[in-house]
Amino acid sequence: MKAFLTRRKTLLVAASAALALSLSACGGSSSTTTNPPVAEKPSFAADSTMAKLSNAGKITIGTKFDQPLFGQKGLDGKPVGFDVEIGKLIAAKLGIPADKIEWVETVSANREEFLKQGKVDMIVATYTINDKRKTQVDFAGPYYEAGQALMVNKDNNSITKPEDLKGKNVCSVTGSTPAQTIVEKYGAVLVPAATYSACLEPLRNHQVEAVTTDNVILAGFVSKEPDAFKLASDQTFTKEPYGIGLKKDDKTFRMWINDQLEAFAKDGSYKKAWDATAGTVIKTAPELPAINRY
Repeated sequence: MKAFLTRRKTLLVAASAALALSLSACGGSSSTTTNPPVAEKPSFAADSTMAKLSNAGKITIGTKFDQPLFGQKGLDGKPVGFDVEIGKLIAAKLGIPADKIEWVETVSANREEFLKQGKVDMIVATYTINDKRKTQVDFAGPYYEAGQALMVNKDNNSITKPEDLKGKNVCSVTGSTPAQTIVEKYGAVLVPAATYSACLEPLRNHQVEAVTTDNVILAGFVSKEPDAFKLASDQTFTKEPYGIGLKKDDKTFRMWINDQLEAFAKDGSYKKAWDATAGTVIKTAPELPAINRY
């Protein structure tokens, strides 16, 4: 039994590595990029994070590099997607152009630590707001609300809801809310991965029955391989409000970003960012969720 488990783990790791190589080779995304107008000489309180970033003329933003539609590395090595566009809009309001943004790959397991350690100034990375995370970091937003869903192989008609996964192997990302939910609420057996793209080969090879994360992330994968994968259902079974992760207790910066998000919704730049990225697959543009001004 131990030898079997070791071999199974080796197969999963090897498959994940092979997929990572193929993704880096093809890169690409259906998303396009925009260049929002950059504020000229914006004025901020001298001791604020906004002033420090604006005066430096650069910003470091954490995002995902492997999630179609929201954050995926493009052919030029730079990430593209809805999260990326939101980050660029915020930077522009600080007077920082897109070419002065340093993009840092952040995965679900390292987001809080990257903020605490100052490796990034903010994180826009399909980052669900919840009370546990708010004990470690702050969140502006939400700027989008997703819902947890399931992706299965195209020929699998036996799984249509999370209750169908009790006792079955399901792949999700270590440290993510979907991984916790599918185990604690539905009794699935978690096969953890570092990234969601690393779940694709185990699913393709029937080493897991499903992949679970937010519906928009899975829709991105399905759009790239519609002959291989499908959503198990159009229904979601959680609410996942995406927020912009910030260092703890920087209320001034958080409130300022909240103001910008509402302004983006009013002036049309929010919809423009969606249409250029996730809107290439999910045609109905969302409304900005009500901002949580805690």
